[in-house]
Amino acid sequence: MIDKGKLTLDCGSGKLRKMRSNKTIIFLGDGMADEPVPELGGKTPLQFAQTPAMDSIARDGVNGTLLTLPQGFATSSEVANMSVLGCDLETEYCGRGPLEAAGRGIPLGPDDKAFRLNLVTVENGVLKDFSGGHLAQTDSNELINLLNAKLGNINICFYPGVSYRNILVLKGTEYSHKVKTEKPDDNHEEHLLDHLPSANVPEAEHTVEFLKRLITEATSILEESPANKRLAAEGKPMANGVWPWSGGKVGSLKTLKEKYSITGAAISAVDVIVGLGRCLGMDIISVQGATGYIDTNYEGKAEAAIEALKTHDLVYLHLEAIDEVSHEQDLKNKIRAIENFDSRIVGKVLSAFGKELNAVVLPDHPVPIATGKHTRTPVPVAARLAGVHPDSVQFFNEIECKHGSLGAMKNGDLMNLLFRTDRTMA
Repeated sequence: MIDKGKLTLDCGSGKLRKMRSNKTIIFLGDGMADEPVPELGGKTPLQFAQTPAMDSIARDGVNGTLLTLPQGFATSSEVANMSVLGCDLETEYCGRGPLEAAGRGIPLGPDDKAFRLNLVTVENGVLKDFSGGHLAQTDSNELINLLNAKLGNINICFYPGVSYRNILVLKGTEYSHKVKTEKPDDNHEEHLLDHLPSANVPEAEHTVEFLKRLITEATSILEESPANKRLAAEGKPMANGVWPWSGGKVGSLKTLKEKYSITGAAISAVDVIVGLGRCLGMDIISVQGATGYIDTNYEGKAEAAIEALKTHDLVYLHLEAIDEVSHEQDLKNKIRAIENFDSRIVGKVLSAFGKELNAVVLPDHPVPIATGKHTRTPVPVAARLAGVHPDSVQFFNEIECKHGSLGAMKNGDLMNLLFRTDRTMA
């Protein structure tokens, strides 16, 4: 049995455990963690929601917390998911832009810099919606193509992503990725001019001036676009602004095969997870109808995971929907998305396997409904592992998991628990 908080790696004692031969799935509910909500009688959405499948993992497994957003790094999903998957942030973090470029299959040269580019809704200089009204893909493509036609050239390229999530690539040594930017979803109802990019080093000043000019010029271009005129005529918010952020260069991530001698597959609708998976050497499994929102194809994701577990050691199944409605501060839909995740994905996969399947469930970071913003609070983790005696936790939520036998994990503790061959657990 694992005593609380004692996760010991002992390479020299001879107490080596063989790598688990069992298949492992990590269910990642993006933004699922929260704080007590008065409207729910002081419960969190996870406590309030009906989650029998996730609760079964907690009841049959071991529990704890994981710090995914350490100080010194942005409170952003790429940081959190890199933490979950055992990446060394100090040496491997490269920014969100390059990961999303990898997710879209956009080749980056050694001098290229990639930024995430949100299409956003702006009114009188104030950010009203970081998602531009959750644009339809056809509208997003039209707007990105327009930016390319008006502002792009051989060194400035705009690439469409998924809905409002797009990519800007700046080519050549004249541009720098050493730019300080902020996350748009942290700045609702804020004036854009109060949150403009700034240079971390003198050589980044040219890039900052370009990004500021882009933010200014994009609005007039986008507002006159046929797509936005259609949206306005339909009474919908226009995607009339851009927000570039989290720039970076191609980095060097160790693959799962190199670190843990395992094969992996990733299932996600969003480019940042797809790109991270590719950089980690994982096979990417596309699911028709996966949207990154609450209308996603839940059953399709579950079926894809069931098939992938036949040929891979690890399947990383990521659901974006919970995060999106959390940013919208939509409590009803957060509960709904959590329950859909539980019944239509987690429960479906678990029912296809017996207890021989190692199953882990966790969020990547909290997004409290009260603020709609990411926090650094450690997230709850439940792990049902073959051969490991359950602890006393009965329900999967932020409160109960704190009392589990895994204690407070950080860095690569979770992946080491699952796959390291040189560990002992006292």
